[in-house]
Amino acid sequence: MEERLQKLIARAGIASRRKAEELIVQGRVTVNGQVVRQLGAKASPGDAILVDGVAIRPEDKVYFLLNKPKHMVSSVSDDRGRETVLACFPEVRQRIFPVGRLDYESTGVLILTNDGEFANQMMHPRYHVPKIYEVAISGILSPDQIALIRKGVPLADGLTAPASLHVISANEEKQKMVFSILLREGKNREIRRMMDYFHCPVTRLDRTKYAFLDHEGLHQGEYRRLRRYEVRQLIRLSQEGEEALSPR
Repeated sequence: MEERLQKLIARAGIASRRKAEELIVQGRVTVNGQVVRQLGAKASPGDAILVDGVAIRPEDKVYFLLNKPKHMVSSVSDDRGRETVLACFPEVRQRIFPVGRLDYESTGVLILTNDGEFANQMMHPRYHVPKIYEVAISGILSPDQIALIRKGVPLADGLTAPASLHVISANEEKQKMVFSILLREGKNREIRRMMDYFHCPVTRLDRTKYAFLDHEGLHQGEYRRLRRYEVRQLIRLSQEGEEALSPR
């Protein structure tokens, strides 16, 4: 079955789909000996597809679950020279990348893969894959503030989606609180910005669950391969858009 040429190139692990489009426009891709420059061009997996004269080959799809350490960037490179999460995978040969992000100071569950379609499905806003975080803050959230979090907090880029919150501990004397929170959307630095809104800065943020996955048994910086049934479950969950999870 024919597919868009950039999709076949991306699936082979040569480049992202957007970068593949650039390669096509630049005339660096041939199909069965003919240069192709049209972005709408299609090809079959059995066609002779070359990028810069090198034949592409389908890349085995891999899926990893990492317990991300602090002070690592959730990307494949960093223009400020900071260490990225790829440093945790020195022996992995595939061109993997993170599914979504955890910010520099945060820790916890992060998926990495070379499967662009899977990653897009996990990150697409309409799928709402649930994630649970354990958060420590300076300050104590009031009942009204907790109610607002459960309803939606007004941030610069719009109202947050309703979130479930469970208080783990609160120390009035030291003005410290720990809670778990379940989110189904992926606004940038959403939890930290919500806490800034309440003037309760985050001192620790750990993603403890991504859907049904957790980092139990993994020290920070360690990873494991996802099992096939786990990948299938994630895809099914993203298609359904709901999961019976509550923060604990």
